[in-house]
Amino acid sequence: MSETISVCCTACGRRHRYTAPSYPCACGKPVAPALDPRGTATVVTHRAWDEEWVGVRCAACGERGRWPRPELGCPCGAVLCVPVDEAAPGRSGRDPGSRVPAHRAVPIRTARDAVTAAVLYLRGLGHRDVRRADQRPLSGIGLAAAGLVVQVDPTAGPATARDVECLWLTGMAESARCVHFSLAGYARDARDRADLLGVALFVLDPTGVPRPANAPAVTLDATAD
Repeated sequence: MSETISVCCTACGRRHRYTAPSYPCACGKPVAPALDPRGTATVVTHRAWDEEWVGVRCAACGERGRWPRPELGCPCGAVLCVPVDEAAPGRSGRDPGSRVPAHRAVPIRTARDAVTAAVLYLRGLGHRDVRRADQRPLSGIGLAAAGLVVQVDPTAGPATARDVECLWLTGMAESARCVHFSLAGYARDARDRADLLGVALFVLDPTGVPRPANAPAVTLDATAD
């Protein structure tokens, strides 16, 4: 089962009970980072991509993956980085019945949550090497993996045909498949252009579950284990 520890907010002194979220390993077993009850939570004051992840080794198969660093929001407004023991193997929880329960554990409240949901979904498709893209897109957040270019749009407006075309041009330059995730869905011309160019469109619902929005996305989703 996932571990629960007491976390003290270093900004206001409040104490909270925190349970580590679990994520699906490639072997199918859910793993959660081992929390350090003797460590001290720190307030997040800035964001850096490399600092957003922790190494977690699956206790079932021994594979080591990178997962979102545990965080806790305090009512005082501070966001706390929960201490973890990266030397310890991750704790196993219950087997997920499908990919959906795993994604529902990451509800989307921020742009970072949207990226996390997209990364977890792509890892579920077998892309274990998902990383921040070298080239930043004109809008949204760019990700990349072997043979894949990805754009995550966490804004409140529907993605446009221009968004789809720019992603497709990047994929053409890198001979890679294109995948787009959007919180607000897609304009009609964006869907038409994506169908024509073979760009897979997914809509991220508030629970963090990516829903296929066109035929290329349905085809990609079918490759999941």
